[in-house]
Amino acid sequence: MPRKSRIAAANLPHHIVQRGHRRNAVFFSDFDRNDYLGTLAECRVALQLKVYAYCLMSNHVHLIVNPGNEAANISALMKCVAGRHSRRLNSRNAWSGSLWESRFKCSPIDSDRYLLACCRYVDMNPVRARLVARPHEYPWSSYRARAGLTSCEFLDVDPALFALAATPGRRQELYRELAAAPLSESELQMIRGSVQRNQLTGEEDFVEAVEREFGMRVSNRTRGRPRKKR
Repeated sequence: MPRKSRIAAANLPHHIVQRGHRRNAVFFSDFDRNDYLGTLAECRVALQLKVYAYCLMSNHVHLIVNPGNEAANISALMKCVAGRHSRRLNSRNAWSGSLWESRFKCSPIDSDRYLLACCRYVDMNPVRARLVARPHEYPWSSYRARAGLTSCEFLDVDPALFALAATPGRRQELYRELAAAPLSESELQMIRGSVQRNQLTGEEDFVEAVEREFGMRVSNRTRGRPRKKR
């Protein structure tokens, strides 16, 4: 059976997930994680894209990225960060082969309805995995920067977060409050299912708008909440 094509679109945020080969670990120390984030920061500048959120788990990575005017920046980014990370670990440990699964997962996000939820999903991943009790206790996600508890030079303010309030301090306060409230089961299913299947994270009208604007057909898609029957 042929593999399902990834969808990537210019000027839309994308939820990206990349897992270790056979779900094995890809980070073994704080040095590894800092190295990965350093590459991410370099690629952000080189490709002129925006990074809204991230979370580095032991065996996988979550990113929320806007590729800007070039949808191909998504693939270029992942080729760079994954490839460089593999080469460093292989060289240091005398390993060979790929560290990662052959293909990353990618889902364009409806900024108006799901971007803030997706960023919360990424930041709260360590809490759902029971690695920490509170998101600020995990140092390898964007939560602390987005919540105003630390600074991160390469992290951009996403439009959904920006729209929360007129000042950075108030936006950060509101984000802390939002993150403390769990996502609904329907939101969790939408976000997980969309990125796992390389589909759009959005409702039916968003799917249709993307198809019209970018001239692409999103086939075999599972859309958002169904329209109510009259």
